[in-house]
Amino acid sequence: MTVHQIEDVLPHTAPMILIDSLDSYDEESGRCSVTITPDSNFYNPQSQTVPSHVGIEYMAQSIAAYANANQIDSGATVEIGFLVSSRKYKIHCNGFKLGSKLTIDVTKLYSEPNGLSAFECVIREGNSILVDAKINVFQPENPEQFLAEQL
Repeated sequence: MTVHQIEDVLPHTAPMILIDSLDSYDEESGRCSVTITPDSNFYNPQSQTVPSHVGIEYMAQSIAAYANANQIDSGATVEIGFLVSSRKYKIHCNGFKLGSKLTIDVTKLYSEPNGLSAFECVIREGNSILVDAKINVFQPENPEQFLAEQL
């Protein structure tokens, strides 16, 4: 595993990079982390939480970090992908609390030749599962052409 800075493996730019780091990855899975601070995007000072529905973006960015780290390692470049859908997004908390260090695990379930992939995703704090879901993503061969065709 090569160590990659999160900015190097996500097609996002600040302030929309929501996760802190890509901690580990291999060909089938990845692990990222984020610590909730008052500077976290979507942080609510009244409740001192980030809403738990933001977890879907933590998961999507973790998938992108895992996929792009593998692409860079194979000599390719960072590409954009699209969050297609979520199945069974289960929330087991009232939000991500200030000071929480979250671990986001993503495991590839399958990948089709047309660019469609599915992942099992879990957000944990310590041993507690806070959110789990199956996420479907699409990474077209030529993202710019794909976007132009959609207009």
